Amino acid sequence: MKKTAKDVADLCGTSTAAVSRAFRAESTINTDLRRRILATAREMGYAPPAKRMRGREGRRTISIVVGDISNPFYASALETFAAEIGRLKYEMLVHVVAEGKTVDSAISQVMKSGSDAAIIASANLSSELAQECKRRGIPVVLFNRVQADPNTNAICTDNYNGGMLAAKRFVSRNCASIGFVGGVPDTSTHLERRRGFLDELARHDAGLSFEGLGQYDYGVTFNMIRLLLDSRNRPEGLFCANDIMAIAAIDAARLAGMVPGKDISIIGFDDVPMAAWTSYQLTTFRQRIRQMVSNALSLVEEIWQEPDTTGALRMVRCGFIERQSG
Repeated sequence: MKKTAKDVADLCGTSTAAVSRAFRAESTINTDLRRRILATAREMGYAPPAKRMRGREGRRTISIVVGDISNPFYASALETFAAEIGRLKYEMLVHVVAEGKTVDSAISQVMKSGSDAAIIASANLSSELAQECKRRGIPVVLFNRVQADPNTNAICTDNYNGGMLAAKRFVSRNCASIGFVGGVPDTSTHLERRRGFLDELARHDAGLSFEGLGQYDYGVTFNMIRLLLDSRNRPEGLFCANDIMAIAAIDAARLAGMVPGKDISIIGFDDVPMAAWTSYQLTTFRQRIRQMVSNALSLVEEIWQEPDTTGALRMVRCGFIERQSG
């Protein structure tokens, strides 16, 4: 027999109106009561009409919020999320953060969509919005990002260790002058890769001869490196905080008549598909996307079971991929 809102209400000792409000993200309802209603509904196999229209009864929806959609790393991550979420029999929604906007602008869409969880990639979430999602019973997991807020849940690569290994590589190759091209200063990927790189250089009494910000953008990085290589301050080793910037550096080096891997060592981070192309052969660090996606979805399921879960951080080791550029 099909379960109804009244069946859920009777078991929870509340009204059918309260049951209806519990499934609407924008509604105001006591947090504990919402959790009790949603848990009871799941156990009974009840889903409101709006959820039944999206698929089978009780089928959960996970929203993926992504900012830097032009970065091939996130395109690969979305493809992997789609495959894994489909395998788990969940629904997937994608919300793209428009250029110049913050992730907070997309979270309202997540709430209105009735999603059961949100995974946020390549963007930072304000602590206020994180708390609001928690109040409404929507688990939030950061993907490829960490934040200072100890209550956030996140999945990321061991960026610090990657930065250290890049520095060791240049030291082992006796690079006399070393440069670093960072991304966006307030992102954890930039901060941790830079910190690991500089810490390891300091251990070898080495330092930077050049540091710049490429904004994780090909055009910005290409113009910056082209000017750098036209100056007297040419580095022998250049660590770029992601592959797109490293690819831009390779193109700029070739324009300057240099041979990457011979005249200048260039290392990236992410191992996007282009990195393995014959024209680039980029030495880089591979982010293990499948493992990261699996960990993110496992954490979402754990929070569904234990809604009070906070401050969970799962880190995946990156793999060094040696090619010709560095």
